[in-house]
Amino acid sequence: MPVLQMRAPHQLVHSRARIRQRYAMFPLAGYPTSRSPLWTNTEIRVLSAPAMGANFVQHHLTLAPAAAVSRKSDGRTESFLFVLSGELTLRTSVEHRLAGGGFAFIPHTSNYQISADKSATALLLHKHFEPAAGIEPPAEIIGKESKISRDIWMNDPGARLQLLIPDQLQYDFAMNIFTFDPGHGLPYVETHVMEHGLLVLQGKGLYYLDGDWMEVEKDDFIWMGPYCPQSYYATGPDPTRYIYYKNVNREIPL
Repeated sequence: MPVLQMRAPHQLVHSRARIRQRYAMFPLAGYPTSRSPLWTNTEIRVLSAPAMGANFVQHHLTLAPAAAVSRKSDGRTESFLFVLSGELTLRTSVEHRLAGGGFAFIPHTSNYQISADKSATALLLHKHFEPAAGIEPPAEIIGKESKISRDIWMNDPGARLQLLIPDQLQYDFAMNIFTFDPGHGLPYVETHVMEHGLLVLQGKGLYYLDGDWMEVEKDDFIWMGPYCPQSYYATGPDPTRYIYYKNVNREIPL
């Protein structure tokens, strides 16, 4: 698990963290934890929030034994849970056991409870649902990353994409996992209106963000705001894997 990095009094303090107008990048190590009245026995790192400029909230959760939360639907907030390590119990209309790589999309209409019998880590994202006329509301999704196909992306066998949420109009955001073999990556600099919240799960490489190239590695988090130029390539020796959010499938309000 990420730990707070402390330096001896005689050492200089420095950080790879970068907070800019259109992006943020920082390692989880060195990011202090907080608590929430809703959660028991849980340390929370708030990775993205409106205070940063993001239109979604993303948490990194470190759950101790007997950790738990219970949330009632407010009719607006949809959630996505991804288990990084350990095992969690999710209760919606039925009970689900989610081990590492397990995930759940929870619609804005659902109540839910999450609990841990043993230590675990997870990502939890919240976003306000955007209804669209004539489009059915989204349904709950329960899945496991290892069972999602790794589709070759842009005709490059060294780049593979997994869609954890199907690209269907009832879902107003995506959660995907990219895998890049060493020496492979995005073949161009992307610039678009969608936001991203990205956690590196494995490997290392170079990320291009709004004119800056910087090294990233496992447990680094990146927020990319609208129209932030971005690109990536893996530098190895192991493949890079990262999970990322983006808002999709809706008209842009004026």
